[in-house]
Amino acid sequence: MKLVYKTVPPEFLTSLPEGIKYVQKKGQDFLVVEQLFCPDGHSLMADHVRLHGEPSICLEATIGNQQGRIFVDAFWGGHDKLYSFIPTDAERHSLTRARCPHCGVSLMTERACPIERCGSPQAIALNLPGGVNRILVCARLGCPDHELVVQQMPEEISRKLRSINYFGEFHDDMFRGI
Repeated sequence: MKLVYKTVPPEFLTSLPEGIKYVQKKGQDFLVVEQLFCPDGHSLMADHVRLHGEPSICLEATIGNQQGRIFVDAFWGGHDKLYSFIPTDAERHSLTRARCPHCGVSLMTERACPIERCGSPQAIALNLPGGVNRILVCARLGCPDHELVVQQMPEEISRKLRSINYFGEFHDDMFRGI
């Protein structure tokens, strides 16, 4: 994917929450999720499936009538995914029902997506270490909304982080090693 780079807010870098790391690639700043857990404490990171050189986030998921595993890019704002199944065209904008791949506990939470054209009533909740901070991802397949919920983080910084999304044509040069 050819990245449309967006600057990581410097004020966020001074107080990174546990489970998020800062990396530089080709002279640009990126945030990478390095630890996530289900509500029962199982790790959602998959070291055996790497995207852009980093462990991916593994979810057991149901999309429409399809079920299997999804491995999600750990780069904040990245949307690359590997599926153990292929969603059909009819399912491309369905709601994803996500569970922990280890214990099957639901990762779903009620949350209206703030993106007007989406309308999803649910999000996937992923816990950062300590269980206080978390990441919320819109449950609608294809919606780019994601939010880092960190205790005592000013709303302005949260909005800036939420706007970091990378879209475009696939071009892997950015992620060929550090």
